[in-house]
Amino acid sequence: MATGIKDKVAIIGMGCSRFGERWDCGAEELIYEAFKEALADAKIERDQIEMAWLGLFFQEQSAGKSALPLSMTLRLPNIPVTRVENMCATGTEALRGAVYAVAAGACDIALAMGVEKLKDTGYGGLPERTKGTFDDLWLPNATAPGAFAQLASAYAAKHKVDMKDLKRAMAHISVKSHANGVLNPKAHLRKTITEDDALNAGVVAYPLGLMDCCGVSDGAACAIVTSVEQARAMGYKDFVTVKAMQLAPSNGFEMSNSGWDGSYLHTTRIAAQRAYAEAGIRNPREEISMMEVHDCFSVTELVVMEDLGIAPEGGAIKAVMDGMFDRDGEVPCQVDGGLKCFGHPIGASGLRMAYEMYLQLLGRAGDRQLASPSLGLTHNLGGHPFRNVASVSVFGLHA
Repeated sequence: MATGIKDKVAIIGMGCSRFGERWDCGAEELIYEAFKEALADAKIERDQIEMAWLGLFFQEQSAGKSALPLSMTLRLPNIPVTRVENMCATGTEALRGAVYAVAAGACDIALAMGVEKLKDTGYGGLPERTKGTFDDLWLPNATAPGAFAQLASAYAAKHKVDMKDLKRAMAHISVKSHANGVLNPKAHLRKTITEDDALNAGVVAYPLGLMDCCGVSDGAACAIVTSVEQARAMGYKDFVTVKAMQLAPSNGFEMSNSGWDGSYLHTTRIAAQRAYAEAGIRNPREEISMMEVHDCFSVTELVVMEDLGIAPEGGAIKAVMDGMFDRDGEVPCQVDGGLKCFGHPIGASGLRMAYEMYLQLLGRAGDRQLASPSLGLTHNLGGHPFRNVASVSVFGLHA
């Protein structure tokens, strides 16, 4: 009978490049930048790595279709390397491959790398697509801002919320993310904004304004994992373990069933329930110390708070305005700036979220360090509210 992966896999090293408009380098340099930090952190030799996973969304437009960019850049010793892609959950998918391999006993030490070099592709983020054809992933005439604007409108309609109140809560989320990003030397956007800045910004897709949208970034993030038993044998004292990793893709329910009203993220609710069961979490609001969620738009973060069971149904606006998710709140969210300000290189984002959980749990987050966090949650959402893949992972210190 399946027992899940709780506390079977230890993260012994992580690294992350600086995110931003990295015109100074290519995907290979970003990969090396993240790997160099992770390898030094793990205190192992490169050739001790036995398997590797590369998360890369834009394929040849970013670094190439195969797994060769990882193998050749790092001169890995001809070990199995697998390239994975799962929309905005791509980085988490790479980590999931490495974690599952170790948990299954297929190898002792595995590597997960996520990278994206978006700026060089000309990808603008707001139009349908700037280059290439992706008809299998995106519906005709559907933009990401337009789809998530519909999420905002549906949420307001369902809960009978005045749009002014929703926009003010969205502005609070953006202000929070910018304030957190200022404390992060690797973040793309490091500038404070005011609530008025957010509320008065140009409209992208009503009610979403420019300050409600994450940007387009280059970056890479990396993790090195092993079994808990192997970590102990290698002499690690304090290390982070994976408590849960769950994935839930849409199956057509949202687009073909009147039971979905467009006001919430169905797959996120399913992935969260599974992750909590795997991690043994009964009361997420009380047990989760911090979160990194998929704030592609400020309204996404707000709605996800309810989908994850952290805020009550219809209560996210009040929780946001009460400061529940601020850095000094009950359940801090996006302490590193999130997608909004750290950046969103698609293939790297899931691993970047895990990187922040890792630093926080080990007390290494510098100026943004939280007081004694015990459990961290990460959440990715790839696609549109009506057609997506959601992942929810939980990390904690080894008991």
